[in-house]
Amino acid sequence: MYRPKTTLEQWRILQAVVDHGGYAHAAEKLNKSQSSLNHAVAKLQNQLGVQLLEVVGRKAHLTGPGEVMLRRSRHLTQNVQALEELAFNINQDWEPEITLVADLAYPRELLFPVLKAFYPESRGSRLRILDSVLTGTEEAITQGSADLVISHALPKGHLGEPIAAFNFIPVCHPEHRLAQITGEIDPNELSQHLQIVIKDSSPSPNEKQGWLRSESRWTVSQFDTAIDLLSEGLGFCWLPEHKVKNLTCEGELVKLNIKGSSFRKLISYLVQPKPDDIGPGTKLLYDLILSNRQVV
Repeated sequence: MYRPKTTLEQWRILQAVVDHGGYAHAAEKLNKSQSSLNHAVAKLQNQLGVQLLEVVGRKAHLTGPGEVMLRRSRHLTQNVQALEELAFNINQDWEPEITLVADLAYPRELLFPVLKAFYPESRGSRLRILDSVLTGTEEAITQGSADLVISHALPKGHLGEPIAAFNFIPVCHPEHRLAQITGEIDPNELSQHLQIVIKDSSPSPNEKQGWLRSESRWTVSQFDTAIDLLSEGLGFCWLPEHKVKNLTCEGELVKLNIKGSSFRKLISYLVQPKPDDIGPGTKLLYDLILSNRQVV
């Protein structure tokens, strides 16, 4: 079994000598005697068989090998500090990892400011942000597989705070046959055309939402793929209005005027699947998301 020749304290002393410009200032900063610092660095060099510092005048300067080893030593001491902080956070019930499941349709521009505010306060917690769709989002709530869930549906027995509202609209390419129909489009006409749908992220999807009557359907996993297909003149699709707003304004896609349903309004809810077992990091993220919610 390998046993280190050096100690973390020796590397910290070397870093202090370099950072503070010499032994005297480092000794004052560390509240140690200058001779003890000299001894520690000399012993470190002897143990390694490498000269790390050379004294020029009254200042200690790094050698070439010393620069490389000092840089690597900083990673070592930073990792140890992060490890110790993680242990402290665990003792304080601060979660080492937080999982946020967000329905794919939820506007990510609402989430980015939250994440920027959360990061400096996250205490090193790892954050997993998982995209989900339809039944997959609901299962993250009912199965308790996430700490927080942004969903457009509230399963029975669960509560959620409304945080955003937006529309799904049917769109297609301006040269598509559906776009040539004047006036309202009969829903029966839609069933004769290719429909692009977004894949449910659940292993056992329950197709109970949306209009799915087309005989011909292509399934994709991302909105961007659906938009690419539409842009090539293939099919029609219901998409979040905020995802295609620029394209419809520029005339690259057109909104369909369907009789009885020209849009579907969805509300996003922020859900705590395990409200009695929420940690301080999750609570902080929850509060930040609420503080950045739209007026619903």
